[in-house]
Amino acid sequence: MKTKFTLFLFFFAILFQVQAQEKTKATYVGTVGSVVHVPSIASQTNLAPARVKEAVMQDRRASKNLIIPGKDPQIEDDYFSRNPDKMEQLLSGKAPTLVFDAASSSSQPTDPSIGVGPNHAVVVFNTGFRIFDKSGNPLTGQVSPNPTIFPNGGCCDLTISYDNAADRFVMTFLGSGAQVAVSDGPDPVNDGWYVYNIPQINDYQKLSVWSDGYYMTDNTSATNRVYAMERTKMLAGDPGAQIIGFPLPGIATSGFYSPQALNVTNDDLPAPGGMPIVYMQDDAWSGVTEDHLKIWTIDVDWASPGSSTISAPLELTTTPFIGVFDGGSFSNLAQPGGGSIDALQATIMNQAQFRKFSGHNSAVFNFVVDTDATGGELAGVRWFELRQAGDGQPWSIYQEGTYTAPDGKHAWHASMMMDVQGNIGMGYTSMAGPSTPDPTTKRVSSYYTGRYASDPLNTMTIAEELIAAGNQNIPGNRYGDYSKIDLDPSNGKEFWFINEYMNSGRKDVVGVFQIAPNFNNDIGVVSIDSPSTGTLSNAETVTVTIFNYGQNSASNFPVTFQVDGGAVVSETFTGTIASAATAQYTFTATANMGTVGQTYSITAKTNLSGDEDNTNDARTKSVTYLQPNDIGVSAITAPNSGTDLTGAEAIKVTINNFGGESQSNFDVSYDLDGTIITEEVAGPLAGNASMAYTFTQTGDFSALGSYNLRAYTSLPGDSDPSNDSTTKIIIKQNCQPVGDCSFGDGFTLVQVTDINNPSGCEGYADFSNLVAGMEPDSTNDLTIKTGYGDQFIRVWIDFNDDFVFTNDETVVNNIEVANGQGSGTYTLTTDLVIPAGAAIGQHLMRAKSNWNGPVPDDACEETSFGETEDYSAMIGTVGIGENIFDENGLTILTLENNNFDVSLKTVNYSDAMNLSVYNTLGQRMLFKKLENNGNGYNYKLDMSYVAQGVYLVRVGNKQDGRVKRIIVK
Repeated sequence: MKTKFTLFLFFFAILFQVQAQEKTKATYVGTVGSVVHVPSIASQTNLAPARVKEAVMQDRRASKNLIIPGKDPQIEDDYFSRNPDKMEQLLSGKAPTLVFDAASSSSQPTDPSIGVGPNHAVVVFNTGFRIFDKSGNPLTGQVSPNPTIFPNGGCCDLTISYDNAADRFVMTFLGSGAQVAVSDGPDPVNDGWYVYNIPQINDYQKLSVWSDGYYMTDNTSATNRVYAMERTKMLAGDPGAQIIGFPLPGIATSGFYSPQALNVTNDDLPAPGGMPIVYMQDDAWSGVTEDHLKIWTIDVDWASPGSSTISAPLELTTTPFIGVFDGGSFSNLAQPGGGSIDALQATIMNQAQFRKFSGHNSAVFNFVVDTDATGGELAGVRWFELRQAGDGQPWSIYQEGTYTAPDGKHAWHASMMMDVQGNIGMGYTSMAGPSTPDPTTKRVSSYYTGRYASDPLNTMTIAEELIAAGNQNIPGNRYGDYSKIDLDPSNGKEFWFINEYMNSGRKDVVGVFQIAPNFNNDIGVVSIDSPSTGTLSNAETVTVTIFNYGQNSASNFPVTFQVDGGAVVSETFTGTIASAATAQYTFTATANMGTVGQTYSITAKTNLSGDEDNTNDARTKSVTYLQPNDIGVSAITAPNSGTDLTGAEAIKVTINNFGGESQSNFDVSYDLDGTIITEEVAGPLAGNASMAYTFTQTGDFSALGSYNLRAYTSLPGDSDPSNDSTTKIIIKQNCQPVGDCSFGDGFTLVQVTDINNPSGCEGYADFSNLVAGMEPDSTNDLTIKTGYGDQFIRVWIDFNDDFVFTNDETVVNNIEVANGQGSGTYTLTTDLVIPAGAAIGQHLMRAKSNWNGPVPDDACEETSFGETEDYSAMIGTVGIGENIFDENGLTILTLENNNFDVSLKTVNYSDAMNLSVYNTLGQRMLFKKLENNGNGYNYKLDMSYVAQGVYLVRVGNKQDGRVKRIIVK
């Protein structure tokens, strides 16, 4: 049997290699559409200024998603954020050596990019460019690309690259396809440009430099998705420069095609051929079973272009990630006190980079992930270094990590690159996240981090360093689209990073920073490893980690510590620490920390003679002598409120040992609405540590309603009972609350504008097919009939269509019918007021009654006597005498296996529409842009992975829309 299994694995491996070696020939061969030579910028007069007026760019980085709601139900936060290396963000960074605002624009977004040569930095943004010297002095104003460099016109999406090996700048521009401008010399101001038209390109063109060509990817669902352009002829201005187009066999996307070809960072080009194209694959997408990377290899043959090939993709399994934000919409990350902006999901960020080193080649790139597996969102940067043994060899993941910003901030919109030493620099955007203290001081800003080549794998060791702080929120929801980092070819060490932020208006800011050592002699303590908070003594061992920031090795230098500002203990480190390396040192002397309950402050410091930067010499740490016995439950992590709770839900808690002594065999209990379950935890749970615990006995949450859950520990001699327990309210709801109306409570008539609905006792009734038309800033008569007195009436309209009825959406607020009366027939007419700024379109309207008390704020909460009825409200009109929806409007057909056919018929409207799906918690499960198929809009909605319950579907645009509810069984 063992022999047969071994043979099976052998043949499987051969089959996999054969499949991986399958190649597809080029699917397009041609030449550039045209070429013109444009004179130098310096020789032109009356340069047209860049267009900077406020406008949302109509590019196609839109959400044509193929996301399946609920298909990636991760229940744990990002692995790397849960398991950080001890060196994570531990090393001190250096302040940027140069920071300047390079461009001002009101484009939404600005699409900033930068190319850095030996003497110039060329900055481009969505609708213009500007050239600087290496000190940040402008050599031009903000110049329009058309007609200065691109005489044939164009739209937007400028990019810029510096071709190190050729000493040329390469600029691209979207318009009538893509246009590519190659400078005819190294000076972008005083040299001319060869401008090529590439009509085959559609959108989101990203150009990469390789040894045998310029490569450009395309956001398109057509066959040709990546193009190779004949670099040597384009450098010479040859109109016969060839273009070869390739498909990307086996690619799956969210609907937006954003793979990247690797770009050579420096002038050390690889052998011709072997161009890698890389893209992420998210298991939340249709057709993807696990998170992974796909890498295709292109081999061009300019002598016989039809023989050029692209390989089948190599698949590299990654650590699982959450790549979908808000069902795929543009509105993701909430700004402090402002609107939400784009996280740039499902995108390999600009620009994937390639660099040759002795013994291997490296590729680095990144994309955004959601590090929070709960309903909240916290953006982080998933980054990779791939390696191959040499040109043309297979790629593998050498290291991957997720960078999360300190203080609970978001981190995204990153760009990364390796310097001449193999150090990684990564610029990124950050702003306040859900838990950030004092969030209004942390608006969208530009930062950098990085790592040294010899640092522990999978971690960014350099602490966050600010480049420039924003002072306003980004208007609208479009942000950035991409940033870019480049490397100064003069020294191979200085990173130039450009990013978008608000600095009294929308700006693109450049920051220049360096990871490689600046000084010959520079060391410092980076961490105090022991003692740590817990059970201490009057003779604690002190151990520190020292890092060598300098270029020279360091040895035989003093290192000191002191406690609470007392006597300084000085000893000599006698070993040798190489450049960019760490070493631990344990002092011979000990520290007196023997008082229970006291917190001590320890400062450790190096005193290297001739140290050229004393700002990074010392670290301080607070250590507390904890009470020996003190444990408690700090969190109930499961279950959570929702629609799919069952009669056997696992109860999961986090238990903290707040004391110093290890604890074993202690009791932990939960109290579910008076039913107490107690179990014994074997442990051991170390002092000042925590653990996750799942009760063996499950809890019954099968009935709709609210549950009070309390969890607590019971430890004999616990020194602080106040931290033993925690509580949580868990609600099972389907937002179809049923009340008892058998005595006549509830509604026997609801009448408002177009609705006149007499009904019997339903408890809950869905009349959302009945629509009341009302105008913004209007007062409308609402008539209610009921069969019992003391009825309180409340009405909401879900103006933002998120399936959550909030207090500010209340249009009738607890009007009482027949105070003090019993059974009978009672009628009340009251005002239903539509506010002036009410959203145009169709929305869900909920009427709810409750006997003998106000209707609760929670529109999903059940009450003992009363009724809930759902209707629809049509607010306003869509223009003078125009309705973009046909009379039949939105229809949803239920198919097998919880699939739905969503259809909206119209002959009056042809632009794109948006489809959104919400659950009863108001979380957007899916955002999908729909194109008109000639007869309206249609989408096959797969809800087979989500929890059973009620969901809201909206199809429309910003001006109007239609909503319907669906039930997943």
